[in-house]
Parts: sequence; C-alpha cells; structure tokens
Amino acid sequence: MTAMTLGKPEDIDRLLPLIAAFHAEEGVDLSDAARRAAVQPLLEGSPHGAIYMVGPARAPIGYACVSFGWSLAFGGLDGFLDEIYIRPGVRGRGIGTEVLRGLPKALAAAGMKAIHLEVHQSNDKARKFYEALHFEPRAEYSLMSRML
Repeated sequence: MTAMTLGKPEDIDRLLPLIAAFHAEEGVDLSDAARRAAVQPLLEGSPHGAIYMVGPARAPIGYACVSFGWSLAFGGLDGFLDEIYIRPGVRGRGIGTEVLRGLPKALAAAGMKAIHLEVHQSNDKARKFYEALHFEPRAEYSLMSRML
C-alpha cells in the first residue's frame, strides 16, 4: 500500500512543486507567494484542513488536500477534497485509488460524516473514477461559489 502521511511545516518545499504542477495542469492562476501562504497554515495544524503527502515522505509522488467544515444536513464534521494530485509518471498504477479508499476510511474513523469533491462536468474519466469509489452527485444540488 502507498504510504500517506500528514504534511508538516518542514514538508513545504517538497509539497509546493507538486501543488504548482497540479495548478498548472488545472489552469489554477495563483502566484507562488499566494500558494505558499495558503499551504503553510495547513501544515502548521490549522483546524481548517490538512494536506496528506502520498508516497515516501522525503520524496512524495503526490498529495491530497482536505478542507474541514461542519454540516447540519450531514450530521456534523464534513470535508471537501480540495485537491488530489499524483505525478504523471506514476499515474495508472492504482495509487489514486488507494488514496481515495484509505483517506475516507481514516477521516470517518476520526468522526467525519461526509467528504465532498468537485469534478469538471466534461471530465467523464474522472467522474467515472470517483463514482467507482462511491462518490455520487447529489440529486438536485449544484456547487455554487462566490469569490470574496
């Protein structure tokens, strides 16, 4: 099984290149300084989320970022899988599947009631992948956002 460890402040320089690579793939326009400012609190133990490194801690091959929230409708602690990334050279080996099987189990054991994610409507491959791992669209609901 692929190792998954909770990111710590000393991991930031190993994580930032992975995050930048994901952002480049997805067209996320964020400066390096803004990216660092967003990541640092999560590595320092912010109650708002966590970043898990995938693979060896000294040379991670990916990461998963979970933001924490609270939902009355879901009965308590919930989370949003904000980002998941596996290096292109090691994709297709089941690593993402391992992460998305193991992480929800660990979060449920810690009291999380539901985990959500967002997938682009035109990305059929990703949607099928997530559905195979028991993520389902919520009937009659659509994620909406407002930039502040």
